[in-house]
Amino acid sequence: MIKPSPFSGRPAPGRASGHRGSRTPNMMVALVPALLVLVTYLFWRQTWFGTPLTDREMAQYLGDVSVPHRTQHALSVLADEMKRGDPSARRWYPQLLALADSPEPQFRLMAAWVMGQDNTNRLFHTELRKLLGDPAEMVRRNAALALVRFGDASGRPELRAMLRPWPLAAPASGTLTFRLKEHESVKTGEVVARIEEGSVTTEVRSAVGGQLERLRGKEAGIVQAGDQIAVVAPDESQVWEALRALYLVGTRDDLAEVDRIAQGAGGMSERIRQQAALTAAAIRQRIRG
Repeated sequence: MIKPSPFSGRPAPGRASGHRGSRTPNMMVALVPALLVLVTYLFWRQTWFGTPLTDREMAQYLGDVSVPHRTQHALSVLADEMKRGDPSARRWYPQLLALADSPEPQFRLMAAWVMGQDNTNRLFHTELRKLLGDPAEMVRRNAALALVRFGDASGRPELRAMLRPWPLAAPASGTLTFRLKEHESVKTGEVVARIEEGSVTTEVRSAVGGQLERLRGKEAGIVQAGDQIAVVAPDESQVWEALRALYLVGTRDDLAEVDRIAQGAGGMSERIRQQAALTAAAIRQRIRG
């Protein structure tokens, strides 16, 4: 039996909880959700950015995006300052907002994560709601997760999508050749297949990370633009983040997806199934009032 969580009540907007009341092992799964680590599953965050930066370097790297790794480094340093509640971090907020409007999805998704570290800033809140309509899948997901820190549940459709397999469609017509095998892991932006039509070759990239499932057919098959050619099953890290977010803001509309994970769909680990059960219990408690 799943015991009620100490976080079952509605979270106070703008406040992260540090409650440690429960001692049961299962409850430890749900103790972190108010402190969402928003993009632990994103590839860029796997790089260590521990070296301190001077103010001059921060200004240069946030303003000049010609070397993406340096901008990532500066954003990581800024996020750490914001987590510590360092008031001097605010001097970099204009550059952060500018990156949220960058034409490069990579910078928009990073900016969404960093803005989630200060859930008192109204400009960040407004910008994150805008990013929910971003054309890039991962930007929308980062924005949805960050908005939970503001007590804002408007990104729930994106959170549900993080629990589901992602359909991979052919961007063009032609002869399809896969580069990855079924059940292989796929990274965000990785080339999964190529489509050749005459002398034109079109790369098929995955907008999300996960595991390649349900390949459409044999190698050298003919496909039409828009055909679904494969499905990318979500990796456990993004399912974990989505479940923790829905623990706080999920509603009746989210229960079917959460219950599906709790019942073992997708071959998720016991850790994920436990979190799904706790999330479902929290949602049902909110429904009961």
